[in-house]
Amino acid sequence: MGETKPGIKSMRKSVAAQQQHQHYHKREVAQAQVHPVPGAEVLELQEYVAVGDSGDLEATAPRSPQLKLTARTREAHPTTRRRKGLTFFLSYAILAAVLGMLQFGYNTGVINAPEVNIENFMKDVYKSRYGEDIQDDSVKLLYSLAVSIFAIGGMLGGFCGGMIANRFGRKGGLLLNNLLGIVGAVLMGCTKLSQLYEFLFLGRFIIGVNCGLNTSLVPMYISEIAPLNLRGGLGTVNQLAVTVGLLLSQVLGIEQILGTDEGWPVLLGLAVCPPILQLVLLPWCPESPRYLLITRQWEEEARRALRRLRASNQVEEDIEEMRAEERAQQAEATISMMELICSPTLRSPLIIGVVMQLSQQLSGINAVFYYSTLLFISSGLTEESAKFATIGIGAIMVGMTLVSIPLMDRTGRRTLHLYGLGGMFIFSIFITISFLIKEFFGYVQEMIDWMSYLSVVSVLSFVVFFAVGPGSIPWMITAELFSQGPRPAAMSIAVLINWMANFLVGIGFPTMKNSLENYTFLPFSAFLAVFWIFTYKKVPETKNKTFEEILALFRHGNGRGSLRDSRLYGSMLNCVNALEQRMPPAERAALMVAEEKPHPDSLPSPFERRTFMSKYNPRRHSAYATVPAASERSSRELVPAVRPPPPLPPPRFPNSAV
Repeated sequence: MGETKPGIKSMRKSVAAQQQHQHYHKREVAQAQVHPVPGAEVLELQEYVAVGDSGDLEATAPRSPQLKLTARTREAHPTTRRRKGLTFFLSYAILAAVLGMLQFGYNTGVINAPEVNIENFMKDVYKSRYGEDIQDDSVKLLYSLAVSIFAIGGMLGGFCGGMIANRFGRKGGLLLNNLLGIVGAVLMGCTKLSQLYEFLFLGRFIIGVNCGLNTSLVPMYISEIAPLNLRGGLGTVNQLAVTVGLLLSQVLGIEQILGTDEGWPVLLGLAVCPPILQLVLLPWCPESPRYLLITRQWEEEARRALRRLRASNQVEEDIEEMRAEERAQQAEATISMMELICSPTLRSPLIIGVVMQLSQQLSGINAVFYYSTLLFISSGLTEESAKFATIGIGAIMVGMTLVSIPLMDRTGRRTLHLYGLGGMFIFSIFITISFLIKEFFGYVQEMIDWMSYLSVVSVLSFVVFFAVGPGSIPWMITAELFSQGPRPAAMSIAVLINWMANFLVGIGFPTMKNSLENYTFLPFSAFLAVFWIFTYKKVPETKNKTFEEILALFRHGNGRGSLRDSRLYGSMLNCVNALEQRMPPAERAALMVAEEKPHPDSLPSPFERRTFMSKYNPRRHSAYATVPAASERSSRELVPAVRPPPPLPPPRFPNSAV
């Protein structure tokens, strides 16, 4: 242990020097080439610390497996983290999980096609009960209740998602949730047989609770089982399943298949298929390794789950990443929603997660889905052609979601979201222009023909850009912005906000359409502009970053110029924590006490007890400092406020980014 103490001290000094250097040279750092593998720089720092002054790497390299670089890794790339591929069992687990999101997409679109059939059924039931005809306005109100009660159930399910995830686990919560899906689907399917339209309301509400839980549990489960380099693309599978469910409901709802008076109960009852299929497939999948290790402290079960998901016995890298996240978040192992809202460190990612959810629902995409058929008819298409064009919108969403899967980990979440919001803003303006042309130049046949093409192209392009960015990224990035402790509570809040916005758009859009008429899409254009500016200014890039590195972004100002600094900071923190674990329990406890002492210039929040502060002082944080407290205070008073940074060690490797 005599060699470990100087190693920790040297590491802390190197961290301090590196941070001061980056603080005074941000412009040079921004222009430097950043390697795409996060945390690679720490390997260079580890080698430098191991070499010391001898210059002989192999002679002085530590024997710890966490710090030792194998010859095979160095031959492939001296600073590359081992990349993991998509294994068969990982694909199977994701397929079983996303059936919940397919259920969400199917039940979102299935109620639209049989609108006339359901209204006729309500009229017949009312007349058989009371012996008189019901007014058309009352029928519209009952139908709108059947549509909107789904979103009310979704709010309740989304709000309870975090508690279910912590109590029963991610996989356990999904399995229990399928019981709700089966009950709700059976009630809807038996509506006409029982001659009770109340069954339709109750079934839609229960299905809404089921889908609300799915929108919280499924993205959480997938983000926790996916390897780091595939997390973005696999997170997009959530939106792919939603779009497939929407397309399936649109195809089955046409009059030639199940969009008839006899077929609509079967159309609604088919919602029983996804939960039954998930009950068959999901029990063979493992529980989330992060949940097993961090929440339940079952390390052996977590290792077993990782071996199955990675199809390899080499899972130490994943275990170390989870351990680093656990060490950094020990003070927030169980975080309530109120603690999450009140935490200064977590407030910024929570605001980003909420705004990202709003950018999806307030973009106007639901208005396009609800009124695309009417829009196509007004632009000159026949009614039958307009219905098939609406199905084409669903097909385009599926295709563009497939295209966005490889782009998610190549281009990045933030960049794709900016492209999506920008494209939707432009074509929402074009949709408004097509409405105005129809009103002011409707008497000119040539203008009507031209407007038809403009309207169709604008709507299809609007949907394309939604599928590229806002369709999938908000569900995924909310789970990425938070570590294991606050993630369930954050997902509950974000999903609740998403369902509330969905409900408000569904209820308020008809009134807004009657009030604004041709300018209906202008409020959505304004929202899109605001969301684009917010994303550009506040949202960080999370591509290829561990959860701890993402959290470090918000501890250091959440600025785009500090992304590389924060990534290196998080990686160095992992290295220091790994060294600390080699110490005896008594000395490690002393180190923790020294780190947790309050200081005049840095008062840590309850959620940052064992983390480094943005203003780092190696003498204060070192457990082996020998300078008395009084001498330290006096020396701080004599040192000027701004000091030149100490010189960095010379680079020893050709691809060093420092």
